[in-house]
Amino acid sequence: MFDLTSLRATIAAHGPTARVVIAAHDGSSPREVGASMLVWATGQSGTIGGGALEHEATIRARAHLAATRPMLTREALGPKLGQCCGGAVTLLTEVFTETTLPETEAGVFVRPIDGRPMPLSVKRLLAKARGEGLLPRPVLLQGWMVEPVSRPDRHLWIWGAGHVGRALVDVMAPLPGVAITWVDTAPDRFPEAIPDSVIVRVDHDPAQAVTLAPKDAEHLIVTFSHALDLDLCHRLLTHGFAQCGLIGSATKWARFRSRLSALGHSPAAIACIDCPIGDPALGKHPQAIAVGVATAFLRQRTERASRQENAG
Repeated sequence: MFDLTSLRATIAAHGPTARVVIAAHDGSSPREVGASMLVWATGQSGTIGGGALEHEATIRARAHLAATRPMLTREALGPKLGQCCGGAVTLLTEVFTETTLPETEAGVFVRPIDGRPMPLSVKRLLAKARGEGLLPRPVLLQGWMVEPVSRPDRHLWIWGAGHVGRALVDVMAPLPGVAITWVDTAPDRFPEAIPDSVIVRVDHDPAQAVTLAPKDAEHLIVTFSHALDLDLCHRLLTHGFAQCGLIGSATKWARFRSRLSALGHSPAAIACIDCPIGDPALGKHPQAIAVGVATAFLRQRTERASRQENAG
């Protein structure tokens, strides 16, 4: 997906920025169509994968920073770059500045690569996006590049900025389509560097902020206080959520189930909270917990997408 927010922030911080996107591929490819990276004079972010492919693309992108026209290149991964993938990848490199940030329509970024008029096939994709809200998949179509604009499809609230909360943000913030709200009691609870995609909320009584969360938000409760954990569970069960996970042991969760039941919540409702979070086989190190949580989070997305595809 085309991440206009990240592109705008990168240009503001580093100046002219080249965006390299996999526009098409034949055979095997290290990444999917739409995978992209940003390249500026002194650095880069994101990845198109492939090691040698990315290295060559980065060199070309830096040499292209003064250009105004898009550049389309085709790389045979095996013969030219010595990679084992065996396919051929088409890369689109475009340079953006503060004055050339693109306009999008109906959540889609479309542009010609070779100057030809917009074909009927692209017009149809735009019409579906406008009329039905159906965003197309990234595709290079008859000389036009079509990409949906990145927008959050999952809202994740992380309660607590201690060691586990920080590890969770480090792992989850780079994931596409995830909007994170991070809540704790004081500014000094948070690290100095916060990812651009993360909204920080400071609230002396964090549980009061539960009502601000969307009903379909997902929650991870990792605060420093068992009393606050319990209050958050109670309020979230009353407010509603898509998913909720709580850090803790089997003993802690047994006590919480009893207390939540005493507060009037049914066993079925209480069972909607996952505790403990993470994969016990990975251990209790904060990063290990974060990796386990992220794995489950991504698996849920994949399973949901599969269900939607089968239903369609």
